[in-house]
Amino acid sequence: MTESEFNKLADETLARIEQSLDDCDTDIDYEMNGGVLELSFENGSKIIVNRQTAVREIWVAAKSGGHHFLWRDGAWHDTRDGGELFAALGKYASEQAGEAVSF
Repeated sequence: MTESEFNKLADETLARIEQSLDDCDTDIDYEMNGGVLELSFENGSKIIVNRQTAVREIWVAAKSGGHHFLWRDGAWHDTRDGGELFAALGKYASEQAGEAVSF
């Protein structure tokens, strides 16, 4: 994947996450700044989602730890356990929000 292809895909992914947050009933604030999406929860915790262009990955930092996602077979997959990005992000956000969140 070229750098421009990666950046387009990463931008679309971050936009999808933002749209999901806009549509969500849970009170999660977010801010996008230069390819870094910061989610803030009522309890003061955060989740950071950002693109890592050099390695063509999306990285997620949550209370549960750091996770790296690589595009494979039409989806972003965790490089450790193979989990899909949006399902994993829903799990992390649900844990931090204290209620069900889906993306």
